[in-house]
Amino acid sequence: MLFALAILAAAGASEVGAQPYPSRPVRIIVPNAAGGLADICARLVAAKLARAVGQQFRVENRPGAGGTLGTAAAVKAAPDGTTLLAVFDSHATNPHLFKPLPYDTLADLAPISLLVRGPLVLVVHPGLGPNTVPELVKLAQSRPGAINFAAVGPGSPARLLMELLKIEAGINVTMVAYKGAGLALGDLVGGQVDAMFATVPSIRSHYRAGRLRALAITSERRSTIAPGVPAMNELYPGFVAEAWVALLAPARTSPAIVARINAEVSRILAQPEMKERFAEQGLETAGGTPAQLDRWIRAELERWGRVIREQKITLE
Repeated sequence: MLFALAILAAAGASEVGAQPYPSRPVRIIVPNAAGGLADICARLVAAKLARAVGQQFRVENRPGAGGTLGTAAAVKAAPDGTTLLAVFDSHATNPHLFKPLPYDTLADLAPISLLVRGPLVLVVHPGLGPNTVPELVKLAQSRPGAINFAAVGPGSPARLLMELLKIEAGINVTMVAYKGAGLALGDLVGGQVDAMFATVPSIRSHYRAGRLRALAITSERRSTIAPGVPAMNELYPGFVAEAWVALLAPARTSPAIVARINAEVSRILAQPEMKERFAEQGLETAGGTPAQLDRWIRAELERWGRVIREQKITLE
């Protein structure tokens, strides 16, 4: 009798210990400043996750060192599902720029889901002259180093896409570094620099008002978010690049927890309201499985690693 009671007590204790996930608040570390793409995306998804599972999901901004400080903090967190990490495209360029990193980009993080993705646009100041990419390339070839491209940081999409264009078109242009995209865009509109790659929302009003000229979009094909603008892929096959945000967890997080978050995120991203909110930002909801995100990050690591090596890009 005592033996039977002991078994029942153990079973009861086991049921109490196996609390449903999440049993306490979850933080989503954003390794960048508030107001950026990863931050906006994380906050929209966090609010929906909180309502879906009945537990608080709070965003914690941990900027610094190109996003590596916040990422390192997430890597060191307990793999119990109470710490997640929202990264954007610099996550795949940092391993090639920051050496050594305090973590392994692939081994120390478990992929959960790609959240959003969206192309950039090559824009020029109207005073520069070119109306098409071939005209821009011809001008750059005739005046090596004379055209100034605005870029934000060595590993930013604006910088790397400029470097990719230099490789594909065989041109030489000058990079002008800025600390923020807003400053770069302001100087482009003012004519202090000639061209840059920028997100669709950031240039939309300037483009419509004629203050900037859009020459190409970096999506695989022409997009309704930039009507009438050719795709770079039409001129240089494979010239496809997108800004993106993904959700990760510390390595060794339970596959069951990863699967639970992935399922909830998939449902959230499928909501028409969320699709509309992100479309306003020139983005589309992505979703997908953890395995698909793993392949995405590996492909981004390989692609931009090649560009960084070939162009000898450093943090200096």
